[in-house]
Amino acid sequence: MEASLAPEDSSLMDRDTFTDNFSENMKNKTYLCYEVKVFEGDTQTQVGVFNGYLKNESITWPGCHAEVCFLDQISSLGLDKEKRYTVIFYISWSPCYKCAKKLVEFLGKNQNVTLHIITVRIYDIYETYEEGLRDLDRAGAQISIMTSKELEHCWETFVDHQGQPFQPWFNIDQNYQRLTQRLENILNTQGN
Repeated sequence: MEASLAPEDSSLMDRDTFTDNFSENMKNKTYLCYEVKVFEGDTQTQVGVFNGYLKNESITWPGCHAEVCFLDQISSLGLDKEKRYTVIFYISWSPCYKCAKKLVEFLGKNQNVTLHIITVRIYDIYETYEEGLRDLDRAGAQISIMTSKELEHCWETFVDHQGQPFQPWFNIDQNYQRLTQRLENILNTQGN
């Protein structure tokens, strides 16, 4: 089934929204920029790519986390079992425990989908967040902290930057290193 994952309003994110949510500011919104690459069968031939962005608590999906909004959107397409899909999330917060469980369930039902989650921050509001991240890792999702280069890719792909180049913020590399170590510790620790 051919369908577009692009939102009906395929506008780009404004610069301030990107900077406020993908920098070290502690905004409580989750923004999820996604790329879905479609491959023909077992080959490396890419036959399509879709991208866009979602946020939690949107008008289209009130009360919905961004990851669940994405799953609702992609599930409605009826993924072709003869094709392979690589989904890349560039996300302002890592998935919460409940969203992680839904993503694990989705991956279990869709063996032809691989998921890469590239996050700016680790969502650690509830105690179960570590278990959710480990479950995603065990389900085959690749989870990493967003690099300056990946942030620049998001700026170029998802932001109405009006020709302005991406300007990395102060301590971006130190923050990356600190959070990468923290994520590695979480993924390499056995749950209770």
